Amino acid sequence: MTRRQRRTFSADFKHDAASLVLEQGYSFAEACRAVDVHENTLRNWVQQLETERGGVTPKSKALSPEQQRIQELEARVNRLEREKSIPKKGYSSLDVRRPKIYALIDRLKEHETTELVCSALGVGVSSYYERCKRRLLRARVKRLFIKTRNSAGTRTLVDMLKDEGISMGQFKVGCLMKEQGLTSKQPDPHAYKSANVERPDIPNQLNREFDVDAPNKVGCGDITYIWTGSSWHYCAVVIDLFARRAIGRSMSPRPDAELAARALDMAYEMRGKPKGVMFHSDQGSQYGARKFRQRLWRYQMLQSMSRRGNCWDNSPMERVFRSLKSEWMPTTGYRSAIEAKRDVSYFLMNYYNWERPHQFNDGLPPAKAEKLTKKVSGFC
Repeated sequence: MTRRQRRTFSADFKHDAASLVLEQGYSFAEACRAVDVHENTLRNWVQQLETERGGVTPKSKALSPEQQRIQELEARVNRLEREKSIPKKGYSSLDVRRPKIYALIDRLKEHETTELVCSALGVGVSSYYERCKRRLLRARVKRLFIKTRNSAGTRTLVDMLKDEGISMGQFKVGCLMKEQGLTSKQPDPHAYKSANVERPDIPNQLNREFDVDAPNKVGCGDITYIWTGSSWHYCAVVIDLFARRAIGRSMSPRPDAELAARALDMAYEMRGKPKGVMFHSDQGSQYGARKFRQRLWRYQMLQSMSRRGNCWDNSPMERVFRSLKSEWMPTTGYRSAIEAKRDVSYFLMNYYNWERPHQFNDGLPPAKAEKLTKKVSGFC
């Protein structure tokens, strides 16, 4: 007994058979007799053709030309997707790290849209844009770090970025510094001795009351030494304790009373010749000399001196010199006195006053903190 062979029909045949019922008004019995197929089979074809004409693409082979075209395009898209995944998978198998993938996107996005290139390489568009933003932040952090002569840490950089309108935490700044190999240069802790011997004629009237409620009330001064290529030069500085702003400076090859007096003269003139100011310093011979004390008497200033050998009594002034020497000055000193005067003057009157964040002022530079206080109080 021979087994009956299963009949197969083309899509065109099915379409024409179903059209007899849908378009030419045949009954199912008449159409079945005309094309010699079973009624259930014809009903399935008619139902499929009606569904396709309703805009639904079947999973099996379509009967209508429109749905056949759609299936053809879907098959082509599917093939293109699989072909596209081949180089993507091959590129991933090379163990290429993210920076190289981002670099490739930077080159390819000149010819195609960023979304298309990112999709082709399996990278999220938001991830790529975040990387671009991070690259700009890294450049800005490095610029500010270089501006501080490689001295700023995360806390200082956070304040400097905040001054430029960028809010960022210390952890993220630290990560951006680590990615670029930036390390802050800060000196190791130093053991200072403590002493309690006051000068009888000039007592320690300030007594470490460093928090002052207004400008032009208390000033501090000190002298430090700077190498200028072939000899030592000496720098005298005066600051206003209110916001730690540098208001007077002077440099000389001799550490005498005239050096300290010139720094005091500059501070007195710069602050509008105030009266009743307290001037505090250590027990250096320059500040106890007759010439300097006469200058204080002329300006109607009250003198105060630290206890002998106790640097903590004048710590705000010591902190200025620490910043100057550990953050700004070259480790080998300057090549000439002219270079030293120009660079130290720029540090004190520009960088330190207007750009370097100061923790005493909640991250604001001294001059800006003083200006803000005056604006709030209505003086300017």
